[in-house]
Amino acid sequence: MIEMKPSINWLTDVSVFAVNRLPAHSDHKYYESIEEAMAEAPMALRHSLNGSWKFSYSVKPADRPQHFYEIEHPTNGWENIEVPGHIQLQGYGKPQYVNTMYPWDGHNDIRPPAIPEDHNPVGSYVKYFNLPSIMQNKPVYVSFQGVESAFYLWLNGKFVGYSEDSFTPSEFDLTPYLVEGENKLAVEVYQRSTGSWLEDQDFWRFSGIFRDVYLYTVPSIHVRDLFVHADLDSSYTIGSLAVDLKLSGVQKSVIKLELKDADGAAVASAESQADAGDHKLSLSLEAGKVTAWSAEKPYLYMLYITVYDQEGALIEVIPQRVGFRKFEMINKVMHINGKRIVFKGVNRHEFNSRRGRAITKEDMLWDIAALKRNNLNAVRTSHYPNQSLWYELCDIYGVYVIDEMNLETHGSWQKMGAVEPSWNIPENKPEWQPIVMDRAISMVERDKNHPSILIWSVGNEAYAGEVLLNVSNYFRETDPSRLVHYEGVFHNRNYNDTSDMESRMYAKPADIEEYLNDHPQKPYISCEYMHAMGNSVGGMHKYTELEQKYAMYQGGFIWDYIDQVIVKKDRYGKEFLAYGGDFDDRATDYNFCTNGIVYADRKESPKMQEVKFLYQNIKLLPDRQGVKVINENLFEGTEAYDLVVRLHHEGREIFESRLNIDVAAQSESYVPLELPAIAESGEYALHVSLNLKERTLWADAGHEISFGQHVFVIAETAASVNPVGGLRVVEGDVNIGVHGGDFSIMFSKQAGTLTSLNYSGKEMIAIPPAPLFWRATTDNDKGFSLGFDSAAWFAASLTRKCISVELKEQEESATVTFRYKLSISADVVVTVAYTVFADGSLNVKSRYEGAEGLPKLPIFALSFKVPADYCHLDWYAMGPEENYIDRAFGARLGVFKNDAADNVSGYVVPQESGNRTGVRRVSISNDYGQGIRITAPAAQPVECNISPYTAFELESANHHYELPNVHYTVVTVAGKQMGVGGDDSWGAPVHDEYLIKANQELTFEFNIYRL
Repeated sequence: MIEMKPSINWLTDVSVFAVNRLPAHSDHKYYESIEEAMAEAPMALRHSLNGSWKFSYSVKPADRPQHFYEIEHPTNGWENIEVPGHIQLQGYGKPQYVNTMYPWDGHNDIRPPAIPEDHNPVGSYVKYFNLPSIMQNKPVYVSFQGVESAFYLWLNGKFVGYSEDSFTPSEFDLTPYLVEGENKLAVEVYQRSTGSWLEDQDFWRFSGIFRDVYLYTVPSIHVRDLFVHADLDSSYTIGSLAVDLKLSGVQKSVIKLELKDADGAAVASAESQADAGDHKLSLSLEAGKVTAWSAEKPYLYMLYITVYDQEGALIEVIPQRVGFRKFEMINKVMHINGKRIVFKGVNRHEFNSRRGRAITKEDMLWDIAALKRNNLNAVRTSHYPNQSLWYELCDIYGVYVIDEMNLETHGSWQKMGAVEPSWNIPENKPEWQPIVMDRAISMVERDKNHPSILIWSVGNEAYAGEVLLNVSNYFRETDPSRLVHYEGVFHNRNYNDTSDMESRMYAKPADIEEYLNDHPQKPYISCEYMHAMGNSVGGMHKYTELEQKYAMYQGGFIWDYIDQVIVKKDRYGKEFLAYGGDFDDRATDYNFCTNGIVYADRKESPKMQEVKFLYQNIKLLPDRQGVKVINENLFEGTEAYDLVVRLHHEGREIFESRLNIDVAAQSESYVPLELPAIAESGEYALHVSLNLKERTLWADAGHEISFGQHVFVIAETAASVNPVGGLRVVEGDVNIGVHGGDFSIMFSKQAGTLTSLNYSGKEMIAIPPAPLFWRATTDNDKGFSLGFDSAAWFAASLTRKCISVELKEQEESATVTFRYKLSISADVVVTVAYTVFADGSLNVKSRYEGAEGLPKLPIFALSFKVPADYCHLDWYAMGPEENYIDRAFGARLGVFKNDAADNVSGYVVPQESGNRTGVRRVSISNDYGQGIRITAPAAQPVECNISPYTAFELESANHHYELPNVHYTVVTVAGKQMGVGGDDSWGAPVHDEYLIKANQELTFEFNIYRL
């Protein structure tokens, strides 16, 4: 214990980041009895200090209560604050969201390691406690699992220690400062410190004690650190175990190891003696034939480490889960247990929309199950070590982990996208080596025993240099069983050896192929790809298709898992989801924090439909005779699943069967199907899926893990016949009316469109149809300047001119054709032809005649409004979730229902959403089943978006609460809408094949029927 006087200057001293902090150690549990250890009960030797603390907030250090830690200093008038929790989410100060720039950019002209003096919020925390009886007369320590970003600690008026690094534990010995009765623990937390320069992650800027705090004691002989090395032989079947122990309170003792399998049966054991004075001990045992751990089958053994004193009395028991697995590089390809691995991953921030990064066990349980249900097999802990429980869950559930140290200095070398490292840290600056290395050591020492962790990551977006290369070498020397990741060498190849793999962010598929075709020396992963901001994840298939094309392409990690938005109340007291700037935080990067495939309320976004399909390990390719099953699992066959076969005719299920199939891992098989004889003409969809036979930790029995479909048409035996009957056509001076027995359809020469669709006295046209060439811009559209490039189509959607109206009467039908010119070009002509039949049905044909030199079209559609009461939708289309031409692989042809409001997806900034491709029919009805049905032929289906809002209303809103009250259901029928893209959200266009070129002819047609 170093006695020293604390100094506020430590906040800007790069050499001071840990004073009296205990050495980092493994996160293992320990007990004083076998029974407690076997039950994995809550640790009796721990005492939580979570809950209500006394609290005082100061905007800057000069305003803080400097002597609050003294025993006599009163706290009765102080507020209360909850621990764990962020200061800024409990009514003090304000949260701030920034991405690459430092949060003080534009306020303070400073360089590392200086920090702002005028705005460095200080939280003064006090907790009073009485020592639990179990800790009396024993050493007592305190553990802070996460404090952002620096803190000083006192007990009973005595200075205990200081620490930086927000995301790994800081522990201190309290024993010398304890008193009988009530103790006063005082913590002074600063938002800004030297460490803040190393924590420039793309996230909300908070501060405070945001992870658990607890007291703990240890037995008289204690394993304070253990490193379990579980290995496999070259056949990947025989396991061996080596255990390195660090002991405290050493007296002569006996250490025993007992390894048990998942059923509790003994596998192997070992024993060793520790003489007095021994602080380190290594034991080993041979486990024989073992079941290997993988994400597919996360088989875990339990290792019991028992410590006995020299009289044979049991002192301590440690239950430690063990997974036997080997992760290695073979011929420049990463392998798990001898098989080439493909990471089907996501980057995951710890986040809760009400608690920020102070997430709960329930949050983590939901997250891990969501990953497994949707075929994700890997997580990168972007960009800091997570709570210990997360790694334990990844071990148990089966998720591969890239464990990333708490390091990002993005704003020190990249300014508005340009690489400019003139004052980059840590680069080659030796004075930064200790503080950076400390973060690496803290992560490795805590997390080293988790089999789920395959790769250590040297932080994120900190450029490159000797400091980071030294960290990488530390990882390799300390733990050769794992590989090392770092993306930043892409910007400076002088430090290429920092990473064992080629890792890039947001490289396009063509760029990836260029690397893989150019004699690569390292395997490739996309540590970040598919920027899932708003309505995104279009074109993801272009990445997953590389998995089987190149052995050295080994997958990637979507950015990112969950929207980082915070629940806030608007001026009327109604809660909404707030992003950067909504708290008057400046500088800010606004809604760039909304990139999740999961919404902030932990509901899966529509994007997950595509992710789940493209991340399938088992591919199902059906045809009319059977289904080809391609099992890309590395280890597991299909025994755990039923093959469910369903045949649909025109959306109606007519047959179902279930089969047991046996397709081994890394093999494929064609499974014949016995389908019923088909006599009726029409469209058929054969759906095949693999569903869980039994309940698992992460899903109920029946959960679908793989899906495939085959659509085919049995030709009509006779040509369809138009309805027969009489029509009464009235051509007036202004209006053209077409009337039948119980319907009236009106067209206006003056308005230049259909104005009335009246069935049995009920008017369906609230606002008349008009050609539409604009969609509410998505976040990706804004990123690649679609609004700037194609804004003329916005105006064209509002400013068409009808240049002719033509009525043509046929036998038992009448056609009214409107011809439009657009201000965008004298050469562009759009026609819309409405043909009315004797039963009141309407055929609508729209044609666009393009011209050269025009910007790309966002959409070619016809849009109209019906009264809002007609809001219930019954689809026969691709679904069930929204889909677009570049994000429809995960959609399936079927019948499903929703309401118009459901098609305003929960993207935090309102934008285009809710589209369905492949629409054969959709019914729009009120509560009484009245309304209209829109249909299109199976050979030329349309796209439909049916919503309470127009594209222009969505375009004008920055938050959902800004949208108007609902008065209509807006029906948009499109021949084609461009894709949504997703390579990135700051310049990557939608891929060419999913754009709509304006120099072509486009046509579509659909029909409207009464319900």
